[in-house]
Amino acid sequence: MVSTCPATHSPPAADPGPLRPPWSARALIAAGLLVAAVAVTWLTFWWIGLSPASLAAGLDDTARLLRRMWPPDLPDAGDVAGMIAETLLIAVAGTGLAALASVPLAFVAARTHRGPRWLRPAAQVVVVLTRAVPTLAFAILFVRIFGLGPPAGALAVAVHSVGMIAKLLADAVEEADPVPAEAARACGAGEVQVAVSTVLPRVFPALTGIVLYRLDINIRASAVLGVVGAGGIGVALQTALGSLNYHRAAGIICVIVVLVLLLELLSVAVRRHTVQQSTGRRSTVRRSTVRRSTVRRSTRAGRSGGDTAGTAALPAGRAPHDVGWDRGRVLRVAGAVATGVVFLVSLWSLIPDPGRLSGAWPNLRGVLAGMWPPAFSGDLLMAVLESLLMALGAASAGAACGLVLALLTAAGTTPWRPLSAVVRVLLVVVRGIPDLVYALLFVAALGLGPFAGFLALWISSTALAAKFFADSLEQLDPLPHEALTSVGARRWQAFAAGIWPQFVPSFTGHSLFVADLALRESVVLGIAGAGGVGYLMQESIATLRYDTTAAIVIAIAVVVYAIETLARVARRHLL
Repeated sequence: MVSTCPATHSPPAADPGPLRPPWSARALIAAGLLVAAVAVTWLTFWWIGLSPASLAAGLDDTARLLRRMWPPDLPDAGDVAGMIAETLLIAVAGTGLAALASVPLAFVAARTHRGPRWLRPAAQVVVVLTRAVPTLAFAILFVRIFGLGPPAGALAVAVHSVGMIAKLLADAVEEADPVPAEAARACGAGEVQVAVSTVLPRVFPALTGIVLYRLDINIRASAVLGVVGAGGIGVALQTALGSLNYHRAAGIICVIVVLVLLLELLSVAVRRHTVQQSTGRRSTVRRSTVRRSTVRRSTRAGRSGGDTAGTAALPAGRAPHDVGWDRGRVLRVAGAVATGVVFLVSLWSLIPDPGRLSGAWPNLRGVLAGMWPPAFSGDLLMAVLESLLMALGAASAGAACGLVLALLTAAGTTPWRPLSAVVRVLLVVVRGIPDLVYALLFVAALGLGPFAGFLALWISSTALAAKFFADSLEQLDPLPHEALTSVGARRWQAFAAGIWPQFVPSFTGHSLFVADLALRESVVLGIAGAGGVGYLMQESIATLRYDTTAAIVIAIAVVVYAIETLARVARRHLL
């Protein structure tokens, strides 16, 4: 029935928007993750027998070991140079091989793949498996196949790096503009031609940044591969610790720390230069586009001359001064050639003699044949559970401690600027020491077991979380905090109401990422006797129980993938 009331022209009421319940989905997820972190941390403390008394006693034993290691005994300069060169060769050769293998793998694993359907799931399995198993675990396998030395280390670095490079490059391929690729397909180009001519040039800057970042990681990993006989400076460290020569071990640790810190500074400088060049090229393209649009409008109006018409005909992204070999183009080509030469020299220097290669094939066949069927057991599952508890407990404790350190270092929350500088330098030094070095020291001081592994992961997780949290705090909007401070709110009140609500998503996402990294490293620490599944893996390979090795690799991959999936879902709902 139609109403006959006269129409009123009063303004409509403001839409209050959807009413959110007191406990929104984001709050429930954050609260659930917090409760789970507390529960896992408590379970880890109970599992390894951690208490204030045991922690104090362990730290006291560690302090006595450090006093025995002082002063450090540095190796000869020639020996140091040779070990560093071998470490760098392993990292460069492994990263180069991984980059070459990752490019086709990334194109196949991307959602934009148009080839056979079965190839994409197979490529994704390879990406997940190689990313989940740590470098040191691959090194143990390759040492068994190829024997002791740098070739096994380079292959381990390459196989593990494929997962990360291919994953990040596949994301870049999926985000690339699809129009040029569709145009090439419409002209009859095949998938390989489309990838090489239209997609690869657009993702090449992203590929360069990914490879540089992975090289930085691989240099850190190569520094400790020698612990399992895979070459590099880690061989000298393992020899010194095995012979109880703690002064020499301290000297080698100092060399590793200095090497990692110098390379980190170099990597940061190179990545910053690469970003600046990429930004400059994009600005040039935008300016050229504006100039071409202006010239076309002038041509249509009848005001252009011969020169401007030629300018309008230039290819996309090119200005008159961009044609030919300028200084920037020469430097880029020279850098690419130099990179290729360094990679080939590194690869050639690590190629084993033909006799070792011929003997590797029977070993490889024996390893692959012995891996099926995988032999799961109760001991294996308990070892995996121990690694999981160590990693999650250390990541939770590290996130709590890292938050405190981040508040001391972030520009908007630090109570004293000089304190912020001191804490930042300390965190850089702590992050520069590989986790395995911490584990070796704690095992030497406290003995075998998960207690040593937990302490090593706790330290590394704290330093990494503090770095992530401090960067995130400095990127938050400072206006709410400043507004609350200006009306007389105390420091903790301004933080709780003005900073913490903004910081919760980043805090949760970074904490899950730290837990993911800690889980991978917990496998590595077990190889040094610091608890977890790593020791069981090394023992299975030494006793030729490859079916147990296969079961361990599958279990590690499943657990790591589950943690990654949880982190991805939580970030999608919180960020």
